[in-house]
Amino acid sequence: MNQVFEVLFKQYVGYETLDILLECIAILFGLASVIFSKRNSILVFPTGIISTLIFVYLLFKWSLLGDMMINAYYFLMSIYGWYIWTKKIDTTHVTPISTTTHKEHLVSIGIFIATIVFVYSIYTLFGKWTSWTAYVDTITTGVFFVGMWLMAKRKIENWIYWIVGDLISVPLYFYKGYTLTSIQYLIFTVIAVFGYLAWRKNLNKKKQVVLK
Repeated sequence: MNQVFEVLFKQYVGYETLDILLECIAILFGLASVIFSKRNSILVFPTGIISTLIFVYLLFKWSLLGDMMINAYYFLMSIYGWYIWTKKIDTTHVTPISTTTHKEHLVSIGIFIATIVFVYSIYTLFGKWTSWTAYVDTITTGVFFVGMWLMAKRKIENWIYWIVGDLISVPLYFYKGYTLTSIQYLIFTVIAVFGYLAWRKNLNKKKQVVLK
């Protein structure tokens, strides 16, 4: 048992206690944010903002630029999403869950490509192409950027991007030595699957009401 614990958490031996505590707090708020998203609750955004702000600080300190940019983007999109989710489409209804339109699919592709180019430029500028993980980071950043944008727009397809990105991130963060964050992404993956099913059920109910 001690050997398993050592393999999973030995990288934290040299960490400052405050950083470990902050990572735990960020993970808890991150989990809360995903759970609130699954429930289609506006609380997804304030909890997400707290989590991302903490991670921006930690990832900057750990020199993980790609991951830091993801969280900085999450912070900005959380503010945007908070506005969209509370924006009334008429006198009584706010922006509902919906499917992605053809135009939004094209925008998603544009966001993905633009993100890849941006991250590639940043990594090249700071000489971060030192490991194969940098290339995977570039892809996951693009996937998560699209997922966050679609979530802010309240599009059900956002969950598909989260699932793909989370599945890649689980072994990636474990390899980097951030076991707690790796476990967080594993939990995110499970919640994202249930989130997609919950949103699909919500969407189907609305379609049935319209048909009636």
